[in-house]
Amino acid sequence: MKLMAILFTPPQCSRTFSSPPLFNNHVAGETTLSPHSLKLKTSSAENWCSRFRSKSLSLVFSGALALGLSLSGVGIAEAAKVGVNKPELLPKEFTSVIDVAGFLSDGQEKRIAEEISDLEKDTGFKLRVLAQNYPVTPGLAIKDYWQVDDSTIVFVADPTFGNILNFNVGATVDLDIPRSFWSRLAGKYGNMFYWKEKGEDASIEAAVMAISSCLREPVGANNCAEVY
Repeated sequence: MKLMAILFTPPQCSRTFSSPPLFNNHVAGETTLSPHSLKLKTSSAENWCSRFRSKSLSLVFSGALALGLSLSGVGIAEAAKVGVNKPELLPKEFTSVIDVAGFLSDGQEKRIAEEISDLEKDTGFKLRVLAQNYPVTPGLAIKDYWQVDDSTIVFVADPTFGNILNFNVGATVDLDIPRSFWSRLAGKYGNMFYWKEKGEDASIEAAVMAISSCLREPVGANNCAEVY
């Protein structure tokens, strides 16, 4: 069964209250959940945001998978898996591309890492790529390894649920990039028909280039309207 989920921090959390850098959005698959405005008093909203972030961050990193969560942070989809934390799977030398699934050749990893490096220099956004086949994943360990913050996009390529493209998006990125871009990107290059015909590596490379093109566009009403 295909799953699609957006795990997001509502606007009250990501744009109003200061907080430690965390993932704020998680996109994968084909169907989106729309955020609703919540009218909360500041004190109760801060407490709710703290609980939501703690819950969502734990889920995102524990399996590094697409999870279906409701706005309240409950109602975990049946496909959610037991958490994983395997720092031994991480490379000893820092790299922005980690392929524990063996989807990419050495040449592809190098090209993607170079594109990511150029993107970070040009835009300040940090793209990180993890290719995995659950449960073979470093899981929670990637958070500290990559020093994930609000300017980080963690792209998890995992075919476990059919759609191979999953994205965890920091709050700063979320302010500039339309949320619909991530679902359209997953729909174009992540669907099972595409990666089974072209290969997992083709899906990963195409997604990285599409993200790079999007992040380089001037911010505006129509930025990232196309998935290249």
